[in-house]
Amino acid sequence: MFKEFKEFAMRGNVVDMAVGIIIGAAFGTIVKSLVDDILMPPIGLLLGNVDFGNLFLVLKEGTTPGPYATLALAKAAGAVTLNAGLFVNTIINFIIVAFAIFLVVRTINRLKRKEEAAPAAPPAPPKQEVLLTEIRDLLKAQS
Repeated sequence: MFKEFKEFAMRGNVVDMAVGIIIGAAFGTIVKSLVDDILMPPIGLLLGNVDFGNLFLVLKEGTTPGPYATLALAKAAGAVTLNAGLFVNTIINFIIVAFAIFLVVRTINRLKRKEEAAPAAPPAPPKQEVLLTEIRDLLKAQS
């Protein structure tokens, strides 16, 4: 059983998938930072100093009555909140990751099509044919 598992785990596809998952997770954190730290602050500024990370609606107040200046304060008070800003950030993260994956898959598909479209080199003639050709050429040279 251990041998079978080792064969399974060392297959190229499994290793490639593991590498893809690790790189994908790292890419996800980069995209999250891009959205949270680079894209959303200017968009919030253009929309009148809106901080999307703190854009929430209190559904039920916590032990300390509101209003709450930040989402963290509302959570600390035990308030039940609808976190619209975090949802918007997550949607933007998803769109960026999905678009990046689309570009990668599109590039891979183009490369595969180019490989398929390239004409294959003709196969080498069999040894017998090569030998017969050499014999023919030798006989021509002798006569």
